[in-house]
Amino acid sequence: MMSETIPSALDDQRIDRVVALIADISRGATASLIELGGVTLDGAVVTAGKLKVREGQQIGVDTTKLPPKELPGADANVKVDVIFSDEDVIVVNKTPGIVVHPGAGNPKGTLVNGALALFPEIANVGDPLRPGVVHRLDAGTSGLMLLARSQRAYEALVLAMSERRVSRNYEALVWGHPEVPVGVIDAPIGRDHRDPTKMSVVVDGRFARTRYRVRQTFNEPMATALVDCELETGRTHQIRVHLASIGHPIVGDPTYGGARSSLSSPRPLLHAGRLGFDHPISGETMNFVVEAPDDMASIISRCEQ
Repeated sequence: MMSETIPSALDDQRIDRVVALIADISRGATASLIELGGVTLDGAVVTAGKLKVREGQQIGVDTTKLPPKELPGADANVKVDVIFSDEDVIVVNKTPGIVVHPGAGNPKGTLVNGALALFPEIANVGDPLRPGVVHRLDAGTSGLMLLARSQRAYEALVLAMSERRVSRNYEALVWGHPEVPVGVIDAPIGRDHRDPTKMSVVVDGRFARTRYRVRQTFNEPMATALVDCELETGRTHQIRVHLASIGHPIVGDPTYGGARSSLSSPRPLLHAGRLGFDHPISGETMNFVVEAPDDMASIISRCEQ
């Protein structure tokens, strides 16, 4: 049973929508869960999904009442670009547009399905519903991602992530020219108070910090900049939200104000280009670099002309 206090961002929302958000399940599964008595509000069992919640109320969600989820299976049709692998660690170069693991609305065709075809043993590593996954990239983000191939590596890498001993560097094409060429965005991130399907900089959010450096600026076809970012924390949509918060949303990001016809892109132009960590078993320092994919490189080249 998971228990959450309703934040201000979810005040006056229908409880079925809230459950779907916090439990990461479909609306259909949420309806079934309510029917099965798996949702409580301030200790009382909820019987109707249309009930509105209020800030400060305590919601309980018992997903164990649902039928067991189907575990992800191997799918060799999902191509995975493996950069490095040994018996404990896998580093992949994620293709933009691919979802990392199955979830609500994405039951198959994910990176995890492809990885299981190459490394079937990861089925027993970490969370069975997202086997081997140590951290995630948004569907539209490309670049380096770390998977654990053994349980001992998984536990060590999760700890390293929590202690901020894994370095993750990104490059992004943003709108406008940041006034400060090198800086730190230190602003808490949580559910947007007006739209809880989005994240935002909010006073009651979780601590989040992003370091950035402007690498290059362009003036055609519009003012843009290529920005390097380093994550100190790993909140949902962190770089996208932080850059938008200082007035420089990522080109191609419709969620946070970056979709504009003057320079269109089917995805946010965000690429995880560098990844560094100490090997969880040997302790060896591991560093990886991959160039931005062709779709991002071609748009940047248009700006350089």
